[in-house]
Amino acid sequence: MPTDGSERPDSRRSWIVAITGAIAMIFTFGTPVSYGIFREPFSDAFGISPVALSGVFAIMLFTFFIGSGLVGVFGVRFPARAVLLVCAITTGVLAPAIYLTESIIGLTVVFAVLGLSLGTVFVLVASVVPRWFDTRSGAATGLIFVGNGLGLFVLPPVWQFALAEVGVRRGFFIIISVSALAFALTGFVCRRPTWVEQSTATADELLEWIARLARMRTFQFLFVGIALSFTWYQLLAAYAVDLFVARGLTEAGASTAFGLIGGVSIISRIGGGYLGDVVGSRKAFLASLVSITAGLLLLFVSAVPTLVIAVFLIGLGLGGTATLYIPLLMSIYSPEKDTAIVGVFNLAGGIAALAMPPLGTITVAYTGDFTMAIALTVAMSVIGFWTVAVGTGGS
Repeated sequence: MPTDGSERPDSRRSWIVAITGAIAMIFTFGTPVSYGIFREPFSDAFGISPVALSGVFAIMLFTFFIGSGLVGVFGVRFPARAVLLVCAITTGVLAPAIYLTESIIGLTVVFAVLGLSLGTVFVLVASVVPRWFDTRSGAATGLIFVGNGLGLFVLPPVWQFALAEVGVRRGFFIIISVSALAFALTGFVCRRPTWVEQSTATADELLEWIARLARMRTFQFLFVGIALSFTWYQLLAAYAVDLFVARGLTEAGASTAFGLIGGVSIISRIGGGYLGDVVGSRKAFLASLVSITAGLLLLFVSAVPTLVIAVFLIGLGLGGTATLYIPLLMSIYSPEKDTAIVGVFNLAGGIAALAMPPLGTITVAYTGDFTMAIALTVAMSVIGFWTVAVGTGGS
C-alpha cells in the first residue's frame, strides 16, 4: 500500500478520478440509446428508410457492447490511460466524418466505430474507477453511474433539439466533439492506481479463463441475466418516443419523458451504491429489476398520470441495476481482471442488443400498436430477474 497521501484508497485523488469518470460517462450510453430520436431526422437527411437505419443503429449497439467487450477482455493488459486517449482521438475524428458520407455504408462505418469508442470508454471507466476505493467503493460506483444517468437524462432531448435546430450533420459534429473533449479529460486523469496489480495474462490465458467460465452453470445463467437486465431498455428505446407521442405528448415532450427515465435513475444511482453496501449488491440488484418490471407493466395503461408513475419506477430500477451490476460482478469474480470481467458481460449485452432496434421498429410497424412491444419488454425484465437470481444464488 503506498504511503503517498495523494494516492491511496478513498483519497482526494481517488475522488478526482471518480468525478472525471462521471463526466465521461455522460457521453457514453446517452448517444447509443438516442437512436429512436435519430431515426426520422437521419432518414430525411440521407434518404434512407427508417427500417434500414434501425439496422445501422443495431450495429452501433453491437460494437458498443461486443466490440468494447472484446477490448475490455484483451485490453486488460494495457494501460487504461492510453486506451482512453485513443478513444478520445477516435471520437474526435468521427465528429466531422458525417460530412463526408451520403450512403448507408458510410453511416454504418461511422456509427460502428462510434459505438466501439463510446463502449470502450464505458468499460474502462466502470472497471478502473472502483479500484481507487476501499471503504467507499459503492459510493464511488454510484457517482460514476450518476454521470451515466445524467447522460440518459439530458442527451436524448439535447439530440432532439440539435437535430431539429441546427441540422443532422452540424448537430452530430457539435455533440460528438464535446464527447471527445470529455474523454480526453478523463484519459489524462484516469488510470489504474499504483497499488493494484496489472494483469499479465496472455491472450491464450484469457481465452482459457473465458472457456472455464463458459462451462460453469452459474456463469451461463448470469451471462444471460445481465444481458436481459439491460436489453429491455434498448428495446424500449426503439419505440418509447413514438409510444409517448401516441399517448398525447408532443415530440419534444416525448423525448423529454424518455430522458426522464435516465433523470429519475440518478436518484437510485446515488443511493444504489450505499444500499448495496448495506444489504448486499445481489438483493439490491434484484429489487431494482422488480421496480423496472412494475413500471413496464404500467405502460399498458394509456392514462398520462400512470405514464408518470411508470417513468418513475422504470428510472428508479434502471439506476439501481446500472450502479449495482459492477459491484455484483466484482463480488463474484477476481477484481484483478477488472476490465476483462466487465468486458465479458458487455458481450452478453451486445449479443442481445443487436436485434433490439429492428425488433422494436418492426414489431410496432407490423402490429400497428405498442401492445406486443411492451409485452416483449416486460418478458425480458422478468426472465432477466430469474436468470440473475439463479446465477447468483450461491453468492
